[in-house]
Amino acid sequence: MNTRHLSFWFTALLVLALLLVPLYAQLAAEPFAITFVSRVLVFGIAAISLNLILGYGGMVSFGHALYLGLGAYVVGIAAHHGSDSGWLQLLITVGLCAVVGLLTGLVSLRTTGVAFIMITLAFAQMFYFLFVSLKQYGGDDGLSISTRSQFGPLDLGSPLALYYTALALLLLALLLSHRLVHARFGMVLQGCRVNERRMKAMGFATTRYKLLAYVVSCVLCGLAGLLYANLTGFAAPAYLAWTVSGEVIVMVVLGGMGTVLGPVVGALTLLVTEEILKAITEHWMLILGPLIVLVVLSAKRGLYGYMLDFDERRERRQAQALAQGERP
Repeated sequence: MNTRHLSFWFTALLVLALLLVPLYAQLAAEPFAITFVSRVLVFGIAAISLNLILGYGGMVSFGHALYLGLGAYVVGIAAHHGSDSGWLQLLITVGLCAVVGLLTGLVSLRTTGVAFIMITLAFAQMFYFLFVSLKQYGGDDGLSISTRSQFGPLDLGSPLALYYTALALLLLALLLSHRLVHARFGMVLQGCRVNERRMKAMGFATTRYKLLAYVVSCVLCGLAGLLYANLTGFAAPAYLAWTVSGEVIVMVVLGGMGTVLGPVVGALTLLVTEEILKAITEHWMLILGPLIVLVVLSAKRGLYGYMLDFDERRERRQAQALAQGERP
């Protein structure tokens, strides 16, 4: 990223601010700040995972909360049976989300458009009602988690340890997203979004690329669910609800689809705005809805995408000015 760009400095300041949140919480005696920003980081990871298939692959999954819920329930059920091994929970989460993502992806990717949206929603609702029916794990009331995940000396029961673990995973997810979309894999995926028929004519096995992206996205969202369960100390069917999937989609659109940092900006903007409006009025949803519509209409590439557009327009103006100055 060019250091002359506004987006570069915004990214640097955002990362620096996230690193300093625990220090601020300690100096200001505001422990809630760590909990709140941890939630932002968790949903930022979930939004990054969805952006991989939505922003770059054009696959609108309306059931992505399924994998957030699976990751949370892995922690909850393991703790219910007396296991707090984070490494075991991590292994199960990755394996379970990969298998479920592979199986549901094989079915869902046979369709496109509205049909794809409805099938992903249907799978999420199936698992939602499955967990509602598991009375031994709390059923509709959910499952309290008494012991947090332990990764050797790293105890996610500590708010500070959980915060920096979530931040590290967020940065790794951003790096993975950047590397994938700028590699051959990402170029093919974006080509499928623009014109899949032409990509097939060029000899690319488009379904394989889309399926791999879908599985990677599911696993990453499952890891966000693992952290979310440790953050809330709870796992509930509500984590798999279609409304959660809708919130994650809003985060991606609000921040900027098809941009690496956009989902994080969207998660931060949406959750901070929610907290501010909740403090002002109990009818905060009536205000938040029009605000989101206004942002989407005025910045079609989202908030971070608008910043990228500004940098691109400035580069074009500089190039034009240079070209005119070089004319005899």
